[in-house]
Amino acid sequence: MTDLFVREPDAPLAERLRPHTLDDVVGQEHLIDEGKPLRVAVEGGKPHSMLLWGPPGVGKTTLARILAQSFNAQFLPVSAVFSGVKDIRGAIDKAEIALQQGRATILFVDEVHRFNKAQQDAFLPYVENGLLTFIGATTENPSFEVNPALLSRAQVYVLQPLSSDGLKKLIAKVLALPEYRDFIIEADAQELLVNTADGDARRLLNLLEQLLRAADTCRLKTLTAEFLADSLGAQIRRFDKGGESFYNQISALHKSVRGSHPNAALYWFCRMLDGGTDPRYLARRIVRMAWEDIGLADPRAFQIANDAAATFERLGSPEGELALAQAVLYLAAAAKSNAGYKAYKQMRRFVAENSSDEVPVHLRNASTKLMKELGYGREYRYAHDEPNAYAAGESYMPDGLDEPDFYQPVPRGLEIKISEKLAWLKSLDEEALPRG
Repeated sequence: MTDLFVREPDAPLAERLRPHTLDDVVGQEHLIDEGKPLRVAVEGGKPHSMLLWGPPGVGKTTLARILAQSFNAQFLPVSAVFSGVKDIRGAIDKAEIALQQGRATILFVDEVHRFNKAQQDAFLPYVENGLLTFIGATTENPSFEVNPALLSRAQVYVLQPLSSDGLKKLIAKVLALPEYRDFIIEADAQELLVNTADGDARRLLNLLEQLLRAADTCRLKTLTAEFLADSLGAQIRRFDKGGESFYNQISALHKSVRGSHPNAALYWFCRMLDGGTDPRYLARRIVRMAWEDIGLADPRAFQIANDAAATFERLGSPEGELALAQAVLYLAAAAKSNAGYKAYKQMRRFVAENSSDEVPVHLRNASTKLMKELGYGREYRYAHDEPNAYAAGESYMPDGLDEPDFYQPVPRGLEIKISEKLAWLKSLDEEALPRG
């Protein structure tokens, strides 16, 4: 069969080191170790349709190629970025020819999430009838980006970013190549390189190739952390501002604030800044956290969140980010209450499920002579003229509709006092009820 792993002499380092077999793969042990799904599939000789979901540079394409070679199958790669229905039909024609020759076909669709529904539907029938085995690669959550019909016919395997140890293994593989055996990368320089690669093997190898060429030009054989820092400059971390990683991190930030862990919250806040998140987006989310998770337990939280957002607008980046960071710390340390949030959601549902009852006459605004003649506001009790500025026993709901008791203050922060006040007012209402 055609070798899927033929390498050109001048190919990039990442391509030259692409693994041939599962044993050569670094990382993804949960899928390729003995007894794990992909190892079992290869040993059983039975390919099946699958989705490989993971961040860039973790081996999705490599695993697909290895599987095709292991099954002695025709490997037809299609990129969802550059291909359309015409390319899919061409692949199907090739698969039919291969089947006549007694050979299976694996259709590999890279970045399958970029195909629209019609494009995904184009190859679905051929997956169903067994003409081809589908392997899709995606950096996005398949639950949102892949058609349910296709998703139900493909096993989803989640690939993980490479660990620090895995990336260091790749560095060792590079330094074992004949042309690089004379080079030494100091331990702290390796740590810097690994951190910069951020779990992405392809990025690590591309950076390493760039550094080794620079070192060779400078006639250096030992690469130090200082040399790496000077050569790499500002490197942007792996971060998709609109994808899975983005939403996972904002979720982690919000839940750390809700969970009252200031340092964890600050960590995720800084991670998102480091990844390129717009601080204005973070400012909006911080204000939302104050209202959703702190509420009336500490009204200062709203003010601090709003002031931090305003400070950022005045100072910009990076100075204004300090205000946002301190707002995150305050919110995480503040007393927590979702009582107001829950009451709001319950009341919205209550209103939606009930009829549009009329406003009671005593609560209506009598702004004209006719309205006064109709009795609008006639029996309204002005609270400020009542004892304790409270009209005990008064009703403020539509006639015949009991007032729901959705707002339940929590025993934390200011809501302790609010709860005591509401209980006292309720006792005044009970005293004002006619004795039967």
